[in-house]
Amino acid sequence: MTSGIRSPQVFAAIRRVLIGLGVGAFALIAWLVALGTAIWSYGLTDHAVKSDCAIVLGAAAYGARPSPVFEERIRHAISLYRSRQVSKIIFTGGYGDGATHAESEVGAAYAVREGVPAADVLTEPRSRTTQQNLTEARALMEAHGLRTAILVSDPLHMRRAMWMARDLGIPAVSSPTPTSRYRSWKTKFGFLRHELHYWHVYLFKGQ
Repeated sequence: MTSGIRSPQVFAAIRRVLIGLGVGAFALIAWLVALGTAIWSYGLTDHAVKSDCAIVLGAAAYGARPSPVFEERIRHAISLYRSRQVSKIIFTGGYGDGATHAESEVGAAYAVREGVPAADVLTEPRSRTTQQNLTEARALMEAHGLRTAILVSDPLHMRRAMWMARDLGIPAVSSPTPTSRYRSWKTKFGFLRHELHYWHVYLFKGQ
């Protein structure tokens, strides 16, 4: 007598499960590849147009000194200011764990040392995430009558930042740093993996 485990019905059920798992895995991989490609390709283009201000998204600071990643964002915003693409620079970012200086304050001090008038530099010392960066920047824009912005960050960060800016109602274009510190394939892949994760966090949790 044929065992139930070996019956055609059981084998067919197992086959359907395996096919389903395979299709699901393929769909997941296809989605991640498509999203990763979109994130990567978006950051290759500078969409800057003349705007009221540049919003520099926060990154780590070491005491009063910006991290290499943050420094490149600051330098790029200064370049936009000097080329008269913007008339104000908004630096975002609060205090990291154990930090003595807010990221925004470090960015502002750097810009002023490089010749940007203090009157043209705005800061917010509270935010800790990209979404908070943009929320606080929007409040500064409203308070100072600034209507349009150029977002400044690393190339692989730009697509998610623009998505958040759109959801917050900020009229913005993106301008990735041309001299990103994420140069090797290893560091770029690590950043891309980070962005894929936080894309889904924002997609499902809105934060």
